[in-house]
Amino acid sequence: MDPVTAAVVGSAVLGFKGNMQAAKTARQVGDFNAKMAENERVLLLQRKAEEEAGLRRNSDRLQATQRVATAASGIQMSGSPLEALRDAKFNTEIDSLKIQYAADIESTAKEAEAAMSRAQGRAKSAASKTAAYASILSGASSFQQYQQQQDTFALQQKYYDRKLAE
Repeated sequence: MDPVTAAVVGSAVLGFKGNMQAAKTARQVGDFNAKMAENERVLLLQRKAEEEAGLRRNSDRLQATQRVATAASGIQMSGSPLEALRDAKFNTEIDSLKIQYAADIESTAKEAEAAMSRAQGRAKSAASKTAAYASILSGASSFQQYQQQQDTFALQQKYYDRKLAE
């Protein structure tokens, strides 16, 4: 094999292998980024659950303080004191629902981010695989052009040799 043929074949093979490795890496990066988004989602849900638990603890303390203050004053738990306690419970539930809603929104965003990362990784992988196959085709085309030039040169050489022999 002459040096030019070796260079053309080597270039095509190296281009193919490099692009296939890039495809593998792109897919791995996409999967890694997706896993990170999924992990962030889990942490977010844990943080929101703790936030809701903290809200409920504070509300329970407030309600206990209201009961103690009402009892200490000698007033029965009816009328305005009872309504204040109900309002505190109701507001706690509303705030809790807001926290849950925010957690759902942020969780959905992280799920979408994970799906997008995977899709981008697959798309980049596919593009690199296409480039890998294009490297092989380009190498084959270059080799064919080189062979055609060599054949043309050989024919010209025979023609000139024959002309010189006449």
